[in-house]
Amino acid sequence: MKHTVHVIDVESGNLQSLENAIKYLGDYNVCYIHNAKEFEEAESNIQKLIFPGVGNYGHLISQLDKKNLVNPIRRYIKSGKALMGICVGLQAFFEASEESPEPDLHGLGLLQMNLTKFNSNDPDFVSSKLRKSVPHIGWNSIERISTKGKDFDREQTLFGINEESKYYFVHSYAAIISEKEKEAIKRYSEEGWDFAFTRYGSEHFLAAISYGNLFATQFHPEKSGLAGLAVIKNFLDGHKYGQVSLNQPQSRKRDLSGLTKRVIACLDVRTNDEGDLVVTKGDQYNVRESKEGESSNSVRNLGKPVQLANRYYEQGADEITFLNITSFRNSPLKDLPMLQVLREAAKTIFVPLTVGGGIKDMVDPETNSIVPAVKVAELYFRSGADKVSIGSDAVTIAESYYANSCKKNGKSSIEMISSTFGNQAVVISVDPKRKYLNSPSDTTMKSTKIQDPKSFGPNGEQYCYYQVTSQGGRKIHDLGAVELCVACEALGAGEILLNSIDHDGSNKGFNIELLIQVKNHVSIPVIASSGAGNPKHFQEVFELDCGIDAALGAGLFHREEYTVNDVKLYLQQSAGMDVRLEKS
Repeated sequence: MKHTVHVIDVESGNLQSLENAIKYLGDYNVCYIHNAKEFEEAESNIQKLIFPGVGNYGHLISQLDKKNLVNPIRRYIKSGKALMGICVGLQAFFEASEESPEPDLHGLGLLQMNLTKFNSNDPDFVSSKLRKSVPHIGWNSIERISTKGKDFDREQTLFGINEESKYYFVHSYAAIISEKEKEAIKRYSEEGWDFAFTRYGSEHFLAAISYGNLFATQFHPEKSGLAGLAVIKNFLDGHKYGQVSLNQPQSRKRDLSGLTKRVIACLDVRTNDEGDLVVTKGDQYNVRESKEGESSNSVRNLGKPVQLANRYYEQGADEITFLNITSFRNSPLKDLPMLQVLREAAKTIFVPLTVGGGIKDMVDPETNSIVPAVKVAELYFRSGADKVSIGSDAVTIAESYYANSCKKNGKSSIEMISSTFGNQAVVISVDPKRKYLNSPSDTTMKSTKIQDPKSFGPNGEQYCYYQVTSQGGRKIHDLGAVELCVACEALGAGEILLNSIDHDGSNKGFNIELLIQVKNHVSIPVIASSGAGNPKHFQEVFELDCGIDAALGAGLFHREEYTVNDVKLYLQQSAGMDVRLEKS
């Protein structure tokens, strides 16, 4: 007999992955609750209720009010039946958030504490002449777990949460522990609350809370691989306290932030000449096979998207990115091929999924109606994506931003998606190419001195700026990579995927000077992309003083020269770096 798990749906992001995780774990049905009427109709039958939330605190709380769900949720909590909150679902149990300071906007107030934003000028980072990336994105560890004011032994677990595993966090605001909050936590602990703590830089915050049958995590268990699935399973089974055997060595050097080194697998997806959806890889963005004497050859086919994505998940990829490099402009919106790729991939892949390409205002050829970018993004989120990557549209938006004297209009895809789903859901994919200069005074863009003489210009130029392109590198813009990234951060983007046309397909390593330049001008996470040919290239980029947040590989994984875990084991064993290695 199937058991039913009820999930509150307030239209705040990717619920498909949560449903997939629940069904993956056993014989379960998932029933969504959208409003007070549906809650009341189902209430007597609810045994396990999950309250997920993604993105903006104010949006979530406003949706609860709009759908009249506040009182039913309070009533359910009072009944003592099992409830699990996830991410902003955890934050809703607090009194208020700095993210949404409106005086009439309050959470459920089970914990009379406020949520605050991580400090990008964290003293631990400033002392190293760095800025801490905000949002907090990546895989982090639990520092300690306490019950009734007493710390757990390392082997003890709270709904499967333990101090050995890594969990996926993605948020800018948290229950950060100040001196004032320490007193509140002490008081709540004496009342019977359990707490799990994590640190991001020098800031410690609540990673999980529990009281009776109420349980909530700041991290996303449905995106935390096998460790996260175990947390959901323990909640569904009602196993609150347990034990875990610790086998993994604990001597690895942890990053200043506390995060692991994040290794991402990327799949460039397009239709080939036969109309099949394939993964391909370019050489400076040319994805066609090169054969002497032929000017136009077949699209390089490296495999099927879902099959390859599953392979990389099983190899230990921390995230998987799908970049749609054709527009599918003749497809009805509801039938976009990438939606089906996401739906299938999300059934068995439980790490973050990013999708890029075509995230902009669109005309649906089936209805001839204009569909805003935020609705296109919502379709991807509903199909299993956690983040959307905006490329060409971001360039147009940045150009308008500067033309408008750096004023926001609230109407761009970046602003609209981030205000609804949170800035962590918006990745900007940057495709720059080196533009040579005789002198920095030759441009108004941020320039850099070329360090490697082999990369000097054709006339010996020793300076350059990185000129932004769009449409897969075909269109060049009078805009620099730094200027694009600064504008997009101001508009609400949460992460930068920094490609390099000069290094794409070269296997000679990442573009170090470009990465340093951009990272030194933004405070959001930067992902290194283009040029990885072996594990040492990942080590080189993670050892940069500027603090690159993640590194992405494609061709070396597609060609099966290395697995994702080959890279991670190299980072761990040769460089002593902290990485996520799951027990199968």
